[in-house]
Amino acid sequence: MSELVDIVDSLENKISKLLHKLELLHSANIKLEEELVSVRNDHEATKASVSEWQEKYNSLKLANSMLGSETNKTEAKLKINTLIRELDHCIAQLSE
Repeated sequence: MSELVDIVDSLENKISKLLHKLELLHSANIKLEEELVSVRNDHEATKASVSEWQEKYNSLKLANSMLGSETNKTEAKLKINTLIRELDHCIAQLSE
């Protein structure tokens, strides 16, 4: 009979240890999920910042091309022509 009691005690100890490990893993999982959300938010903010800087770079590049060499002038003219075509298209849609 004492053997049965020892087996039950052993099982109780093992179950207790497993429950404790489960609790620790659950806490770690929650912490990792919070960290993931934080990293995702940082990633989105970084993407937005990169996009903003890309727009600024393109604007600066266009401004410099108007002042710069012949190849840059050609690029500026092409950009201006594209903008004019877009404006003409908008005007045509508004007049319909």
